[in-house]
Amino acid sequence: MKHVDTRAKNNVKVVGREDGPTIMLAHGFGCDQSMWRRVTERLVSDHQVVLFDHVGAGASDPAAWDAERYSTLDAYAQDVLDIVAELDLHDVVFVGHSVAAMIGVLAVAEDPSRFAELVLLTPSPRYLDDESDGYKGGFTRADIDELVESLESNYLGWSAAMAPNIVGNPDRPELGGELTDAFCRTDPARALAFARATFLSDNRSDLARVTVPTLVIECARDSLAPRHVGAYVHGQIAGSELVTLDAGGHCPQLSHPEPTTDAIVAFVDRLR
Repeated sequence: MKHVDTRAKNNVKVVGREDGPTIMLAHGFGCDQSMWRRVTERLVSDHQVVLFDHVGAGASDPAAWDAERYSTLDAYAQDVLDIVAELDLHDVVFVGHSVAAMIGVLAVAEDPSRFAELVLLTPSPRYLDDESDGYKGGFTRADIDELVESLESNYLGWSAAMAPNIVGNPDRPELGGELTDAFCRTDPARALAFARATFLSDNRSDLARVTVPTLVIECARDSLAPRHVGAYVHGQIAGSELVTLDAGGHCPQLSHPEPTTDAIVAFVDRLR
């Protein structure tokens, strides 16, 4: 079998203190690793930080993209495991934002031996409401269908309209502009496939498979992952901790990097 260079495939970068705890930062839908820069600059003095782009995003290898393979989150989780294995990393703290939180759940559940802790930043295991058991993800099927249709018909227009709502913090429009720019750097066809994998996934049953210490970080005001979803994730992962940031929006690593980093570091340091 031909060896795949995961460093090139996922545009992997390792920065910071080599002998410090290893923190792997995984970005969410429509973004790339640059969304972590405000957190990274606060971590590098005491931690080794691993950054990467999901296939189909950022500066990942375009040749690695396969629409069928990346139609589910399992492929993204396998990429995480491949990166950790190729770099021969151990005791990794995986920090996943938004959909990458569930990618982390899948990776850690598959092979917990490489991971020390898991941090889920504004996670949602299912965005769709489920009438069969009363679960409220915050979106109806009609909402998701409309989102996908908007992505298909006018990706750039959708990005410009949605990014400010996702980031929140209307008094800081530059943040919405930054996320819009990140969306616009993503190929629309690949973004559409990732959107389907994200918004149509259901990882509720996978939460109970997590066996490493876990921190759930939510924002007090988040339209994509409201607080009852954070409480649900916390309740389904045995022994997990829940931190609520006094922040609005879905991207606190962008809008509130200091308290986001503080929560991550406090969790990591307390368990070492």
